[in-house]
Amino acid sequence: MNILKKLASDTAVYGLSSLLGRLLNYLLVPFHTLIFEPQAYGVVSVFYADAAFLNVIYLYGMETAFFRFVNRADFDKESVFNLIQTALIISSVLFSSFLFFFADFLSGFFAYPDSELYIQYFAFILGIDAILAVPFARLRSEGKAKRFASLKILTILLNIFFTIFFLWFCPKVTEGVFLANFQDFFKKFYDTENQLAYVFLANLLANASLLPFFIKDFFKFRFQVDWTKFSPIFFYAYPILFTGLTAAINEVADRNLLEALLPPNFYENKSSTDAVGIYSACYKLAIFISLAVQAFKYAAEPLFFAQAQQKNSPEIFAKIMKYFVIACAVMYLGVSLNLDILQFILQKPEYREGIYIVPFLLLANVFLGIYYNLAIWFKITDRTYFGTWIGLFGAVLTVLFNILLIPVWGYLGSAVATLLCYAAMAGLCYVIGQKYFPVPYDIFSAFLYLGLASVLIGGAFWFKIENLYLGFVFHNGLLLAFVAFFFWKEKISLRKIRRN
Repeated sequence: MNILKKLASDTAVYGLSSLLGRLLNYLLVPFHTLIFEPQAYGVVSVFYADAAFLNVIYLYGMETAFFRFVNRADFDKESVFNLIQTALIISSVLFSSFLFFFADFLSGFFAYPDSELYIQYFAFILGIDAILAVPFARLRSEGKAKRFASLKILTILLNIFFTIFFLWFCPKVTEGVFLANFQDFFKKFYDTENQLAYVFLANLLANASLLPFFIKDFFKFRFQVDWTKFSPIFFYAYPILFTGLTAAINEVADRNLLEALLPPNFYENKSSTDAVGIYSACYKLAIFISLAVQAFKYAAEPLFFAQAQQKNSPEIFAKIMKYFVIACAVMYLGVSLNLDILQFILQKPEYREGIYIVPFLLLANVFLGIYYNLAIWFKITDRTYFGTWIGLFGAVLTVLFNILLIPVWGYLGSAVATLLCYAAMAGLCYVIGQKYFPVPYDIFSAFLYLGLASVLIGGAFWFKIENLYLGFVFHNGLLLAFVAFFFWKEKISLRKIRRN
């Protein structure tokens, strides 16, 4: 049971750092939107969306492969690090060289002014991210959650610093607002006509600033090229590339399909683009579950691989799943019951029209977390190709359900499609996994807690309380009753955990 305490502790560290990091990143949103027009800010969004796809290609499953092979008795840990780090350095140099030297050709696909420079900056950003991926993974595998989290937060703080420096400090100096003696010097290197480029340059400098913190890792690193030793790592990892790409499709396809498939005048006086905006804004309220899932994934993945060879690993995995589902059920219920307050995060009233879709998106993210939990079976049994097939299955369902439901339910259809997709992926992963790596998951418990939470949410939406204060008391009373029921039902299990 000490494993559960360790997992809970690490998840809390990763969770708090992820939440703090996300909040810090949000500080740049009003700053960027103050400086740039919507069209220019849209360029930033497009490039970072494309970078998410490219990041999957740059890593091609090597991060997960590291966790798998560093815990195998027949592989030396340092050799695994050297082999994977060598591969990522070589591939990153090749990928980034292609982006850098063919930036002019690639910029033709974007049709944005100066996009060649943006692509060149991203060539370095993606390359550095890939080269640092395994050193960061080693921190997780060694249980150094605090160092991992602090470095991630440092990156964000540096990004904020460089952004303010380039987009506020430098323009003020070149305009002579202050430090007039340095005005001519700053004018020599600062391009006032292309401030957008400095958004990407700030990101690049922040990422590059992390390299010195891993100097010990690079001093110990030995360039190692050995296909005989590396081939099992590669063949384990490459299906994860396609799994990642299908996951990226599942993440973004609903927005594109909603804009394309929404019938004209489905929402009075609103275009399909308006509907996408409402849907995307409401999706942000699901961040509470997605952050928890991300934090759990950071903490649990190295632990799963480390425990895989233990005789009692199936029982440990089942216990972890049980309490993961319970924690998610509490958050799913807590956020959904407090949407009458949380809706004010969405500043404009028109965004709040879609608030009723948030519980569906929250539950969808719970099932995505369950899928990540279940997916450990094909990673520890070296059957990663199943992840590709399940991901493709999910991508097909995403497209199919959106096509069927958007014309009927609008953005609610997209939310339900997301839920059905992730639930189906989790179900399929469970069924296949029980054949290759049986784990005694407490299915009854999962359905009980998620089902009860859903009933309470449905009841709260059905019996609407107009008074905000009375509604707050009533809704959180339901939440406390749910938590009390959990402690009552699990009191024996919780006592065992406390004793160990």
